[in-house]
Amino acid sequence: MVIRKHPLSLVATVSVVLALSGCGQETKVTRVDTGVVTDLSGRWNDTDSRMVAEAMVRDALQYPWLGNFERANQRQPVVVVGTVLNSSHEHINVQTFITDLERELTNSQKVTFVAGKGERDEVRAERKEQAIYAREETQKAPGKETGADFMMKGTIATILDEADGTKAVFYQVDLQMIDLENNAKIWYGQKKIKKVVERKRTVF
Repeated sequence: MVIRKHPLSLVATVSVVLALSGCGQETKVTRVDTGVVTDLSGRWNDTDSRMVAEAMVRDALQYPWLGNFERANQRQPVVVVGTVLNSSHEHINVQTFITDLERELTNSQKVTFVAGKGERDEVRAERKEQAIYAREETQKAPGKETGADFMMKGTIATILDEADGTKAVFYQVDLQMIDLENNAKIWYGQKKIKKVVERKRTVF
């Protein structure tokens, strides 16, 4: 007995297969200027890092400690960035924020900025290798580093409030400038950001 498939059944089958094959997600990539604000998830992002660093360094360099030091010592203060702790509920790459702080301090031309602990370890290792492998006239001797006068350090914290698909995230960044000679806190800065994230439900 021969069973013949109806042409319409075959067409319907092919249509279903084609429809299913077209259900995959399509990826679209759009290049945008790095200065454009792109708040997709509501979490801490590159815009927050850059804007907070710019505002806080600008604020720090406007306070009297800078002028007082220059008048007393006849030179720019030497600053290093220490630890920035992430005390928030999010995974925040604090190193990116530290780099933003370092860039703003360096580019301000109002302070002399020196490398942090991790970078100093690498540079010291290089000097040790030079002492063994480099020509004597090109070797860089130890004990000639510039010591920092002040250290900038701080924390990033959050408060989260959420109900019925709406979430409010409050970010608080606290930074301090500490005199390394006497541990005095000569500047205290604070920057706050609040974001409201609404997730709309799709009804089918």
